[in-house]
Amino acid sequence: MVELDLRGVTKRYGTVTAADHISLSISAGSCVALTGASGSGKSTLLHLIGAMERPDEGTIVSGDVTVTGLRGARFAAYRRNVGFVFQRYNLLPTLTALGNVLAPVLPYRTDWDKSARARQLLAAVGLAGREGSLPSRMSGGEQQRVAIARALINSPSLLLADEPTGNVDSHNAAGILDLLDELRAERPMTVILATHDPHVAARCERLIRLRDGAVIDDIGLAGGYPIERMIRRLGQFGE
Repeated sequence: MVELDLRGVTKRYGTVTAADHISLSISAGSCVALTGASGSGKSTLLHLIGAMERPDEGTIVSGDVTVTGLRGARFAAYRRNVGFVFQRYNLLPTLTALGNVLAPVLPYRTDWDKSARARQLLAAVGLAGREGSLPSRMSGGEQQRVAIARALINSPSLLLADEPTGNVDSHNAAGILDLLDELRAERPMTVILATHDPHVAARCERLIRLRDGAVIDDIGLAGGYPIERMIRRLGQFGE
């Protein structure tokens, strides 16, 4: 399982500081919610942890691996151990559901049957029988489930999700969260998700609130945290 340690992580885009000397430790196997307004740095932090971008300052350590120092084959190996669920799904429109789930592993040799695992994952997310469907023929909730299956094809130890319920209705949102809970129960996995929704955050064990790229609140939710109390504490959620 992954244990993350961020030390003074900073990322700038021109004059904008999207991550401002962030230092955090995230326990292996935990589920953490990142909250904050648009532009607060949630997506940037996910991208840095997932090594999709590199910080300008600071280090990110996963287990005994310094992520910010990785190059070549070791960098690729780390990336393959991270599943990413994008806010807009990022499904390839010309590929079927099965093809989209297979896409991340097609360039690599594996000691397991890629197609069989992709079909198993689609069944696990409730899409058995929809393997041949194109994204344009699927609802938003179904597309999100395909994106989750794709993120899990490499059996990652770390799952990063950017607004995983942001484009679906409350019924489908609850189903996606239930699915993530079930998957975490079945396999060792650390989950970090960005969300504006207090009901989503309340399903996690810890809430980290960002503003202008900096951490301004860090709440442990172990044992449950009343949603009404969370909303009162945060005021207008995501502000």
